[in-house]
Amino acid sequence: MSHPDHRTSGSFPDCPDTSRRGFMKTTAAGLALLAATGTARSLLAADEAKGGDSETLVAQLHKSLTEPQKKAVCFAFDHPLRSRVENNWNITKPTVADFYTKDQQALIRDIFNSLHSEEYAKRVYAQVDHDSEDIGGFGASSIALFGEPGQKFEFVFTGRHVTRRCDGNSVEGAAFGGPIFYGHAAKSFSEKADHAENIYWYQGLRANEVFKALDGKQREKSLRTDSRPEQGTATVKLAGKTGAMHGVPMTDLSKDQKDLVRNVMADVLAPFRKTDADEAMKLVEADGGFDLLHMAFYKNMDIGNDGVWDVWQLEGPDMFWYFRGHPHVHCWAHIRQPRA
Repeated sequence: MSHPDHRTSGSFPDCPDTSRRGFMKTTAAGLALLAATGTARSLLAADEAKGGDSETLVAQLHKSLTEPQKKAVCFAFDHPLRSRVENNWNITKPTVADFYTKDQQALIRDIFNSLHSEEYAKRVYAQVDHDSEDIGGFGASSIALFGEPGQKFEFVFTGRHVTRRCDGNSVEGAAFGGPIFYGHAAKSFSEKADHAENIYWYQGLRANEVFKALDGKQREKSLRTDSRPEQGTATVKLAGKTGAMHGVPMTDLSKDQKDLVRNVMADVLAPFRKTDADEAMKLVEADGGFDLLHMAFYKNMDIGNDGVWDVWQLEGPDMFWYFRGHPHVHCWAHIRQPRA
């Protein structure tokens, strides 16, 4: 299992106020540092409507790399490392702070920030910086580039509680360019029931609104005790048409209940740039895929035994969103185009 926050280079290791605004109070110092180091301009790149800023910045970064740098962090597009996802890892040994020039570091920060919505870019950056503060913060993360901009390419950013991708739609039929991971350990490794200051806990609360809207039989179907183990890339293996899925099927829900699930999913996607969020929802809905989804809550992993389910999952044949809020937040996501 890869749930414990372990770190490995080229492999893996790991690891509030419940409102979406709560985290801002505790990250003021970190945000001031962002502005002081010039990364405030990164947020200007997070123009959701354009959707191409990240790809342009990746091309600039690739062009700036020296031959020794390319040898260390550039790979063929079809290299198997490109499809890997972990909860805490360095995809390549060189770190952002130690291997790149100041201008290149600024580009990497800009790329990362522009992959997130304007509302969330600052908070997500601060979360990554916070969760690795004991080993150098955001600068302890690493990147890899696959293929070449202008052709098929993908930029992958990794660190503790982060795997993000930028592919310019090179990976056909895949939201986010492939599976991603995000997480946060806000005040401690083992968080309390309120997940104080965790920037992603609002997603747990929103999912619980779906549970509250279910009737007795629907709740019975949705509650489980057998959440899947965290096993790196294997965690996001898709069920396919013949796979068994956990929880209550969307076909059992009323129109109002289904609309609530859609609204919750839209809020879950809020941290990401609009182009990626829109593509994810489009793929989920394609070919009637929404009605193939199942939603589950795991009652054996209830922090505080308060009936607010810390672990939940939304799954279909070609999508998987697993929110594991125990002992702190880990979230694994994988959305593909429906298979014929």
